[in-house]
Amino acid sequence: MRTGKEPTTARSPLRMRLWLSLWGLAWAVFGVTAFAVNGRTGWAVACGVLLALILVDLCVVVYRLRRGGQPGRSGPDPPDRP
Repeated sequence: MRTGKEPTTARSPLRMRLWLSLWGLAWAVFGVTAFAVNGRTGWAVACGVLLALILVDLCVVVYRLRRGGQPGRSGPDPPDRP
């Protein structure tokens, strides 16, 4: 059952999130490497934390893409609850 005003063909922008995550992954790896080489451990750790968040987001996006895209679109609508 739809409750919002979104169109019935609305899709999650997962492919855009995938490419943005890959772009962020490249920059985070570059940042960790550059800051570690220059002895800026605080900034290297900050980029490492960002890298971990990007990897988690990438895993979620890939999981959802392999599952079929937008959550809840794989089966029929759930029954109404009283």
